[in-house]
Amino acid sequence: MGEFLHADMSGSRFEHVDLRGANLRDVDLSGAQFRGVALNEVVMRGVELVNVDICGEIQKLIVNGVDVTPLVNAELDRRYPDRAKMRPTDVTGFQEAWATLEKLWAATVARARRLPPELLDDSVDGEWSFLETLRHLVFATDSWVRRAILGDPASWHPLGLPWDEMPDTPGIPRDRTARPSLDEVLELRYDRMATVDQVLTDLTPEFLDSQTTAVDAPGWPPPHSFPVRECLSVILNEEWEHRLYAERDLDILETRLST
Repeated sequence: MGEFLHADMSGSRFEHVDLRGANLRDVDLSGAQFRGVALNEVVMRGVELVNVDICGEIQKLIVNGVDVTPLVNAELDRRYPDRAKMRPTDVTGFQEAWATLEKLWAATVARARRLPPELLDDSVDGEWSFLETLRHLVFATDSWVRRAILGDPASWHPLGLPWDEMPDTPGIPRDRTARPSLDEVLELRYDRMATVDQVLTDLTPEFLDSQTTAVDAPGWPPPHSFPVRECLSVILNEEWEHRLYAERDLDILETRLST
């Protein structure tokens, strides 16, 4: 077990580092950036948390003795009335949620088309570009629908894009250098959206409550059986959250045209 005492490590970079169970005392993390970091079961005492921006999956976040998660969710539901539809419980609910996403994404794509094509490859604050976001959603569909639900053991398209922190896995593409056009990506994207649409059109209560058949091949998700509703919920969450990210970044890209 290493010890770092009275050390100046400002500006250091930690990537693919295991800090589970680490003890941080009298440490200055001002200005630090955390991406793809698991903070499960973290306990903080005597902390200063001022002007902090947190974006991620938040469950049971207790601040000064108060679980603020319900407050955050209530505010997000107020800001985005369609957000509650992304937590369906039955077949009709899943179908309505997907129809809502199709409509929202159509408006987002129309907005992106009004930008110069080169801006759609631009990163904002180190995040994925608009086209990379669409490519990631192709990967999500290939993984959770084509592989997990439909049983294709090697479902991934070469332009699909896993999340950055995913370990390299044989057979799964990760080409960050590819620069396909918007129309190329949309042709692939619409094909995958049609797959989801067909699965939901054919969805029955019995199938929704069933388990997938484990795929006997390495890849993502792991070769296990999953509840069908969990797989579909992952897709709804991916589609919802990444559209918000895309809209946020389009705001900034649009300002670049006026400056």
